[in-house]
Amino acid sequence: MTNVEVARQAAAWAGFPLTPAQEAQLQTYAGWLRDEAVPAGGLGPREGERVWERHIADSLSFAVAWRDRTPPREILDVGSGVGLPGIPLAILWPDALITTLDRGGRRIRLLTRATRIVGLVNVDVAQGDVFSVADEWESVVFRGAVKPPEAVGLSARLVEVGGTAVLGLSRRPEPPTDGSDLVNLAGALGLTAEIVEVPAEVLDATAWILIMRLGD
Repeated sequence: MTNVEVARQAAAWAGFPLTPAQEAQLQTYAGWLRDEAVPAGGLGPREGERVWERHIADSLSFAVAWRDRTPPREILDVGSGVGLPGIPLAILWPDALITTLDRGGRRIRLLTRATRIVGLVNVDVAQGDVFSVADEWESVVFRGAVKPPEAVGLSARLVEVGGTAVLGLSRRPEPPTDGSDLVNLAGALGLTAEIVEVPAEVLDATAWILIMRLGD
């Protein structure tokens, strides 16, 4: 498959097919990741070769949490870094407001530049620590920014009733070893939770995500 076909397949698997305009935006973003984010240290030096499978398509797979549901109106992307998964989701859902939150000033500058280059008007770049956030959100996403148990605890505090949180877990064939513990922790905090497999046919390897809901 070509690079854009990987993203197209991931979005379709999640239930939200891409339009040609969205594919063009993702190509612009992928070019920025390779040409600017990697040299600036926002991604590892070898990640430029796999930004589509490992990062863009992986981010789009988070949308499966809303398959057969109304797309979210707002998302808080915790520890967004260089916009993953927030920017791909902002491209996928142009009517949703995506807040990309990160502590680092350098990453904030990179995020601001990325949103301008891609031409996104539905992204709010915010600098801060998620542990200081007091607001409730309709949706929250985590992609490796905090430890999984901390992400579950933050989800219970930050997600509003009826809302959804998505946490990226491992990328390996077998389910994550701490999966049942995370589901049990979520349940103890009042969340319903399930672990979803993203098949290897969708990404470059099998991936696992934890979907949590409050009051579902």
